[in-house]
Amino acid sequence: MSSTEVVSSFIEGSPPGELNDVVKSIKALTSDSDPSLLQNPKVKAAFQRYNESQLVCTKLPGGNQYVLVSEHNRLDNDSSTYYDTTTSTSFSFDHTTQKASDSKSYTHDSPHNDLISSISKSLSTHFAEHYPPQSSSSGSGSAYTVSSSSDNQIALLISATKSSPQNFISGRWRTTLLYEPSAKSLSGTLSAQVHYYEDGNVALNTSRKISETNISDNGTEIVKRVAQVEKQYQEEVNRALVGMNEGSFRGLRRQLPVTRQRIEWEKVRGYSLSDNLKGK
Repeated sequence: MSSTEVVSSFIEGSPPGELNDVVKSIKALTSDSDPSLLQNPKVKAAFQRYNESQLVCTKLPGGNQYVLVSEHNRLDNDSSTYYDTTTSTSFSFDHTTQKASDSKSYTHDSPHNDLISSISKSLSTHFAEHYPPQSSSSGSGSAYTVSSSSDNQIALLISATKSSPQNFISGRWRTTLLYEPSAKSLSGTLSAQVHYYEDGNVALNTSRKISETNISDNGTEIVKRVAQVEKQYQEEVNRALVGMNEGSFRGLRRQLPVTRQRIEWEKVRGYSLSDNLKGK
């Protein structure tokens, strides 16, 4: 595997909210051997794939409004310009630094403009009720958008990221659903990622495919169905985690040593296994 492929895999495997940390590590490891590696077109393409697939939230310049980056709201074939129907703006996006710039007033022309507007209005209420407020802290943010994925589909996208380096944890929720007006169907994926890295490295990466039919072409009803499938998925994940905690995790290690006493880790250097084996 070439260095370009290795670096690309590191980038695309970055945990939520930790891309900048991964980039710093890559720079530290490659600065002497190939300082221009991050500017390689294949590596730049990896940045774009990561940002779009992760529905990265970015803050528009001059304010606290977060918007989403995805393949569904990218303008034409331009790999760095996107639009947001919620704020009626277009903006440039640097995939390496994850910074937005050059925001402008923009309205995307679509044959589904009325339905998009109706969905957006209902989704705004749902988003405010169930997702965390926007934060100016690094690596955190939440946003949604409804866009014309094509003349035949409408994309409903939600992303919420929480990164807390001081607590060694980060996570991201993504809703990526496509509504097809002609078939009155809703399909896509819901996914959740969590990374916990205090004195270890534990990751949760789970997703669920969605396929719903017979949905009214009414914004309120569409969002109501979105809320239902999100709630079902969240409950499934919660049940699975409780089951793992009470079952699988208990079998991984003893809750207490055979002495039935807690180990005082700050005094662990004073323990002598050899003396215990000798009965001293």
